[in-house]
Amino acid sequence: MNDAALDRRDSAARHRLDGLSAAEAARRLAAEGPNTLPDRTRRGWRTILGEAAREPMFLLLVGAALIYLPLGEPRESMFLLLMVVLMLGMTLYQEGRTERALQALRDLSAPASTVVRDGHRQRVPAADLVPGDVVVLTEGDRVPADAVVVETSGLLADESLLTGESVPVGKRAGVASAPPAPPGGADLPWVFAGSLVVQGDALAQVTATGANSELGRIGAALGAIRPPSGRLQQETQTLARRLAMLGLTVSVLLVLLLGWRAGNWLQALLAGVALSMSVLPAEFPVILTVFPAIGAWRLARHRVLTRRLAAIEILGSTSVLCVDKTGTLTENRMALRRLWQAGTGHDVAPGVPLAPALRDLLDAAVRASRPQSPDPLEEALRQAEAAQPARTAREPHANLVREYGLTATRPALIRVWSDGTASFAAAKGAPETIAGLCTEAERAPALAAAADMARAGLRVLAVAEARGIAPPWPDDPAEWRYRLLGLVALADPLRADIPDAVAECRRAGVRVLMITGDHPETACAIARQAGLADGSAVTGPELARLGAAELAARLEGVSVCARIVPGQKLAIVRALQRRGAIVAMTGDGVNDAPALRAANVGVAMGLRGTDVAREAAELTLLDDRFPALVQALRAGRRIFSNMRKSMRYVAAAHVPITVLALLPPLLGWPVLLYPAHIVFLELVIDPACSLAFENEPEEPDLMRRPPRPHDESVLDRRALLAALLRGLWAASLVAACYGWALVRLPEREAAATAFAAVILCNLGLLLSHRQRGLLAALRTVNPVFVAIAAGALSLLAAALWLPALAALFRFAPPPAGWLGVSALTAVVMLLGLQVTRDRAPGR
Repeated sequence: MNDAALDRRDSAARHRLDGLSAAEAARRLAAEGPNTLPDRTRRGWRTILGEAAREPMFLLLVGAALIYLPLGEPRESMFLLLMVVLMLGMTLYQEGRTERALQALRDLSAPASTVVRDGHRQRVPAADLVPGDVVVLTEGDRVPADAVVVETSGLLADESLLTGESVPVGKRAGVASAPPAPPGGADLPWVFAGSLVVQGDALAQVTATGANSELGRIGAALGAIRPPSGRLQQETQTLARRLAMLGLTVSVLLVLLLGWRAGNWLQALLAGVALSMSVLPAEFPVILTVFPAIGAWRLARHRVLTRRLAAIEILGSTSVLCVDKTGTLTENRMALRRLWQAGTGHDVAPGVPLAPALRDLLDAAVRASRPQSPDPLEEALRQAEAAQPARTAREPHANLVREYGLTATRPALIRVWSDGTASFAAAKGAPETIAGLCTEAERAPALAAAADMARAGLRVLAVAEARGIAPPWPDDPAEWRYRLLGLVALADPLRADIPDAVAECRRAGVRVLMITGDHPETACAIARQAGLADGSAVTGPELARLGAAELAARLEGVSVCARIVPGQKLAIVRALQRRGAIVAMTGDGVNDAPALRAANVGVAMGLRGTDVAREAAELTLLDDRFPALVQALRAGRRIFSNMRKSMRYVAAAHVPITVLALLPPLLGWPVLLYPAHIVFLELVIDPACSLAFENEPEEPDLMRRPPRPHDESVLDRRALLAALLRGLWAASLVAACYGWALVRLPEREAAATAFAAVILCNLGLLLSHRQRGLLAALRTVNPVFVAIAAGALSLLAAALWLPALAALFRFAPPPAGWLGVSALTAVVMLLGLQVTRDRAPGR
């Protein structure tokens, strides 16, 4: 189809298919509802509260409150019930913040569609489509709603989501009043929500949306499907179950021991409940939910959309970034810079007319381009031609009769034209491919000139034509005899921020591998400008000759893969993974989807990417900028680092609480920690593990460390052992403080002294886990930590000196000197941790 035919078709479409008005679309949206399937993954506050109320920690609290009633202590019972309400409120705040972040991500990742409204094409959220809307479908789009095709150019749709048949079916134009047919039929005018456009383009009028669509009728259950748990969640759930079983077993034994020893079974049951509460790691699920969700929300503010939260844990271990050149490293703003013809090069200056022979070369290059292609290279050729003055003698009008697209073996676009009496073919593509179609005499000088221009960083294409051809058209256009018209060279400058971003990756031990379909010399020139090692390259034809093991070895030390076709990206990903690399791969086309899916982290382009690429990827760069991907890598490292700190803190903080809930009854000392005390401590631990550590700034050397091993657990055995040892060190000091206080002070003053030591040691553990080194933690500002510390100390002061609270906790205000002993206990604990920090396992 030539330009004139396309213009006529678009003109007719404007007259016949102006689409709905904005007002009418809004009215129908209010009447029909949004074009979405039911989504049961969204949680309201009632759902969040219901889930929280079923957690073991809250059930234990309610149980303890009920036990206090027959003991004749209604104040303790009311206090625990009040704490239940307070902790539910905290949970609602934390979970609500996470849900708001997730909802923001859902809104950002919601699909959009091109629709004709008020006679103009515009992008709107797919959820806003209504029956009667006219949508524009192009290759790579996911069909947003059931519709009838009213105009099409070779549309093929993959309806396997609905039919299970993987063979795409052709579509023809029809009318909206035609009776609908089921999915899967060929040569029908109907397209269905969820199907994929694999070829061609079309205008289609929406007939059904949301639950009324074919997908909605047979697949409403899709809204209830949740993705499987990530590796971290599975590991942590296993650890939490084991600790819970251990806590339950020890608690039962403690209840039996105390009940048998003293005969007071209700008091023994309270001590057992307190022990269960101290062991239960209720914070682990909070950490695994809050950190990825809030981290993904922070990334979205930097124009990086996280489509799957599991990708967050992988980002920190990424060791190879495979990136496209055009549009990612370069600005994707092509401009014609140089023409070469008959052994002579000519610079193209804006506003300067070209000589007739050079104008013929440019016209042929445009003939070999698609008229409405979004490819910036073809757009640059069209703009360059439009900038030339109109020719005085018009050529005979020609129609497009055949097109031979790019293939893996022939990176060239060949379009066949006919003026009614004669036919000719215009070819444009890689210089070595086009030169291979021409004579030997033409080939050598053209390739030499192409190499020279490529070394200057220009994108070079060869242009040829074949005259005197006639139908029937062959399957292989190489059968024709071509005449080389010349070369066109275009410039696509490197983005200004790329060298700094690449240098940051190198400092972080992350290798950057550029993958492009360009000439090797062009790619290497851009690589050198970007600072990609020495700019050494391997080509697609070379890779095609290598086996899997040979390919993996050949990619070692290479910084550029040139003349790569999309299908080879998958082989590159697998070859890198064969050598143990954790690969992030960028892509934007339909053919990139397998490589994006195979990569450890697939990264789609938000501006020029297809729906298929975005669905296959874990991340989407909303502005297609490489530095945004580096920022995502930095954020992934920070999130994982803070998650690890938080989980180690939780593991360490529970040890002194558990020991002090268990040890005094076993030694015959007065019970120190009852459920009320455990609740008090949870009010410190819960916000600390989620809010304080999530807000913790990154460590200064975060991007100077090598990537962590992908199989490294956030809380492996060494890290868990280190946390337990830190907790035991704190527990032994507090136990010694309690034992000494019991000798010198009345029971309630001794309990207050020991409890103050527990709170201060807990804050000390929180401080010691924030940064590598106590001084670094003190120098690093974290307002949330300061707020938590101030709140904990204020609550402690209230529990010691407010008579009502002191009676509730069985405290009496201790002498000032003994509060100094509590503080000294925490200081000694911190100094001990600092001395042993470098030798401790798992640090």
